[in-house]
Amino acid sequence: MNNDLTQRPEKLEDQRTKNARMTRKLAVLGILTAMSALLMYLEVSLPLMPAFLKFDLSELPVMIGAFAYGPVSAIAIELVKNLIHLPNSSTAGVGQLANFAAGVLFAGSAGLVYRFIKTRKGAVLSLIIGTLVMTFGTSFLNYFVFLYLYGLWAGIPMETIVGMATEMNPKVADRETLILWAFVPFNLFKGAVISALTYIVYKPISMFIHKSPSVCQTKSDETEVDAAEISESDRQ
Repeated sequence: MNNDLTQRPEKLEDQRTKNARMTRKLAVLGILTAMSALLMYLEVSLPLMPAFLKFDLSELPVMIGAFAYGPVSAIAIELVKNLIHLPNSSTAGVGQLANFAAGVLFAGSAGLVYRFIKTRKGAVLSLIIGTLVMTFGTSFLNYFVFLYLYGLWAGIPMETIVGMATEMNPKVADRETLILWAFVPFNLFKGAVISALTYIVYKPISMFIHKSPSVCQTKSDETEVDAAEISESDRQ
C-alpha cells in the first residue's frame, strides 16, 4: 500500500510532463506552419524558368518539422500550409496540389531517413535523398498529371505551356525537354537551397524544440496527493 502512495506522485509528475511535451509540440508545429504559410507568399521567379515555376523558402519550416517530429508532422504542416493558400489560388488549386506533392516527397522522405539515422551524416544523407526523391517524383507527376491539370485550368494546349518555357529557355522544345530543362533543375536548386539552410539552422533550433519542459508541482496538486495519502491512511 505504501508503494502505491509513493508511486502516485511520480505517475502524476509523468503525466504532467507528457501533457507539457504534447502542448509544446503542438505549439511548435503551429509556429512552423504559420512560418511556412508566410514564406510561401515571398515567392520569386528564377532565371531560365517559366513563369509558372516560383521559388520560395516555405519548405524550410516543413523540413525542420520533419527532423524534429518525423514525416507525419511534416506532412501535416505541408497540408495546412497549402490549405491556407487554397482560397487565394490563381490556378484553381493545381499549384497548391503540386506544391503539396513536392513537399511530401521532399520532407516526407528526408524525415523518414533522419528518423532512423539521427547523426550529422544521417542529416546530410536524408537531405540528399529528399532532394532526389522530390526531383524524380515531381518530374513523374508533372509529366503525367500536373501539366495536364494546369492546361485544363488555363484552357491552353500543351504546346502553349511548352512555348512559355521555350521563351525563357530555348532548350525546351517539347514536354520531355520541359521536364528535363525546367522542372529537374528547378527542384534540384530548390532542394539544395532548402537542404543547406536546414543543415545550418536545425541544430540551434532543435535545442529549443527539444528542451525538456519543466513541470512544477502546484500547491493544488500537492494538496490532492496529501489528501489521497490521508484517505488511504484512514482506511488502513
